[in-house]
Amino acid sequence: MAPQKIDLAKYIRSIPDWPKKGILFRDITPLLAAPEAFAAAIDALCAGFTEADIDYVAAVEARGFIFGAAVARKFHVGFVPIRKKGKLPFETESITYDLEYGTDTLEVHRDAVKKGAGVLMVDDLLATGGTMAASCKLIEKIGGRIVGISFLIELSELAGREKLSGYNVKTVISY
Repeated sequence: MAPQKIDLAKYIRSIPDWPKKGILFRDITPLLAAPEAFAAAIDALCAGFTEADIDYVAAVEARGFIFGAAVARKFHVGFVPIRKKGKLPFETESITYDLEYGTDTLEVHRDAVKKGAGVLMVDDLLATGGTMAASCKLIEKIGGRIVGISFLIELSELAGREKLSGYNVKTVISY
């Protein structure tokens, strides 16, 4: 039976002025609550990477974990969690990167990927691109090779894709 084409954008709820005035928040919870839409979203995140040399899927907490773990399962590869500083129990490598007003630090276990392994990066949202750019550098720092980056949603007016030039970036829904 052929898969049904689903308009995933219909499952994304727009919430104005959240978490603060002037921001239009893209809420993925309706998509997560609809099994057929969630399955279609995972398939769409995998599309374009079926021939890639993927050994691991990596994602940043928290919403990235939802999609990244499901994509890893679909590709039958390992999952690598990238977390905020102080959340991982073993030896870590870290990277500090700039935010609009300050900095943040991400960590990954030093032994999370084998040297030269192909890593597909997955997240729910591409906004300014800073977190994903830092995440890619972190995976490369521990020896991984980024084979692509897959996002469910891209906020194109924020030009986050520019920070990811040089990588194979695919998005499912663009606003």
